[in-house]
Amino acid sequence: MTEQQPPRLAMSDFDYVLPPELIAQEPLADRSGSRLLVVNRQSGDVAHRRFTDLPHLLRPGDLLVMNDSRVLPARLVGRRTTGGEVEMLLLRELEGRRWECLTRPFRKLRIGEIVEFAAKSLDDKSIASAKVIEKFGEGLATVELDTQLASHPESFGRVPLPPYIHRTLDDDERYQTVYAHDPGSAAAPTAGLHFTNPMLEDLRTSGVECAFVTLHVGLDTFRPVTTENAEDHIIHSEWCRVPEATALAIGAARQRKSKVIAVGTTAARTLETWGANSRERAEEGFSGMTSIYITPGYEWNVVDAMLTNFHLPKSSLLLMMSSFAGREKLFEAYRQAIERRYRFFSFGDAMFVE
Repeated sequence: MTEQQPPRLAMSDFDYVLPPELIAQEPLADRSGSRLLVVNRQSGDVAHRRFTDLPHLLRPGDLLVMNDSRVLPARLVGRRTTGGEVEMLLLRELEGRRWECLTRPFRKLRIGEIVEFAAKSLDDKSIASAKVIEKFGEGLATVELDTQLASHPESFGRVPLPPYIHRTLDDDERYQTVYAHDPGSAAAPTAGLHFTNPMLEDLRTSGVECAFVTLHVGLDTFRPVTTENAEDHIIHSEWCRVPEATALAIGAARQRKSKVIAVGTTAARTLETWGANSRERAEEGFSGMTSIYITPGYEWNVVDAMLTNFHLPKSSLLLMMSSFAGREKLFEAYRQAIERRYRFFSFGDAMFVE
């Protein structure tokens, strides 16, 4: 008898209609001033709170795990020798001063061509450059930065905002978490943007512990799932790390029967990657590439609750959250969020799934 295969996941089941005006175009003046939609994944109950209510939803001994990756000033706008404008988005550092990047316009760029970039400051007359080494598909290229650009990218580049945000930031730090430490991401781990240092201190004072992982957000943040079925989507690899101190903190939380709460999908992916690689040696950390692709049917090993933002229709992150909360419960929460005019995506409101 042939074993019956599980039904395939149609991406049309992970679509929803979002009024464009609900896409948050800028951060709130107060980082922690957002709303918080709370979902009980057992009962499906939905509550509407404020983000500042989060300490009241956690218990002493609970462990918040955050992604401390810092967004690179990776968006570079320069000129070809012919005078045409070129935009480059640095994605991943390779050997030497070489980087994998997204380029636009892609077809016009030639291998061997040099693109020049002026310094951001009007008082700085410096010019840096990047040479096109290789070209691949989907706008991808390998470029080699000159010494000045490789050493001081912040003088020439800006943090790259998602394509659905059409306004520029007055302060690039608003697209960084207050605990961002390790440079390497092409996009922010946005669930953490809501925290302020005073709020983190209040959480620690109340007995909630904090620990950190690192996942450098890469290409897949900018790639929607375009296949008809979720199983046919190929997810790209990203580098991540769970320090030994975090591994030990998770073990201690398990011993006292406290919750491990991932702040964002990037922290969740990192923790689940570690869980899959450390079952025999749970006290050890982990570092390496991850291509973990979490879809409905996945058995969660480490994460007990998750703090996140709202995610794009037909995205791998929406698939992940459907796996964690249950598709029907998640989509009911999204329906209520739209009905109550929550702010969506990177600079939007937050969701706590417990």
